[in-house]
Amino acid sequence: MDQPPSPSLPVEIGLTAAIVAVAEDEPMILVARAGSAVSEAALPSGPFDPLAHRTFEIGLRSWVSEQTGVPLGYVEQLYTFGDRGRNAQAGDREPHVVSVGYLALTKAALASDDAAGGAGFRPWYHFFPWEDLRQRRPDMIDRIILPGLETWSGSAEGDARAVRRERVRRLFGDGALFDDETVLERYELLYEAGLVAEAVRDGRPSFLAPEILSALGQPMRYDHRRILATAMGRLRAKLKYRPVIFELMPAVFTLTELQRRVEAISGRHLHKQNFRRLVEGSAVVEPTGDVTHATGGRPAALFRFRRDVLQERPSPGLRVGVRG
Repeated sequence: MDQPPSPSLPVEIGLTAAIVAVAEDEPMILVARAGSAVSEAALPSGPFDPLAHRTFEIGLRSWVSEQTGVPLGYVEQLYTFGDRGRNAQAGDREPHVVSVGYLALTKAALASDDAAGGAGFRPWYHFFPWEDLRQRRPDMIDRIILPGLETWSGSAEGDARAVRRERVRRLFGDGALFDDETVLERYELLYEAGLVAEAVRDGRPSFLAPEILSALGQPMRYDHRRILATAMGRLRAKLKYRPVIFELMPAVFTLTELQRRVEAISGRHLHKQNFRRLVEGSAVVEPTGDVTHATGGRPAALFRFRRDVLQERPSPGLRVGVRG
């Protein structure tokens, strides 16, 4: 006798936003709940209501406004996150949530008590400390990450061990080119190896003690750290072919301020003279004719973004990548 088919789970569409600002040369990410418990760190999100929201983006802006009160500027869709288990535990019969992730930029890096619902900005390197190479290579890579990954790689057999070690070498290895865009690949490698708190929460074995895991970034609710990793990689890539950095800049700025914002997002230190030649050659900025004395040294020339460059060339960006 045929068995009756198992009832299918209902599916809900959620909208999740990684909202980026820059404050004092630090890239910041907006969390919807800014309580003291690490489990409260979550990106602004909510369900898509087709009766109330004509489009996904309208729905997203509505949820962000309601949960945070932060005005959004540039918004783009990232990816659809729908893996089973992203919000559920084994045996859970609650609706399966498929989340459409977004990258959004804002110039309003509000303090927690300025935003609605306890929302507040947190430095994104609190969630991804191994991604900040502006001063030097973080010592946690050689002290914690690589030994943990070596143990994980060595637990595989034959070709699988070689594949794991090649992934480790490409993404974290000493002397290898640290590709600033592969944020998600690095996070997923650490998750697979059980080296981030979310992996342990989801039932993966870990080679690290809980107190050591806590050094590898603040965990986030559900798969929100994976969504944030996707947003970081997308924004870092976007800097090189679209002028999105100016969505995070004031109306007028010095070239030093612009360089620091680019460094903050990319996580890399840039050679000053090379960066200035690159900016001046790209023609994406123009001098205002004014100077500022707020730098503490010689007066610095002020610049502004040439928005009309978007009509002149389809893809003006800053192809950064030279270290100094």
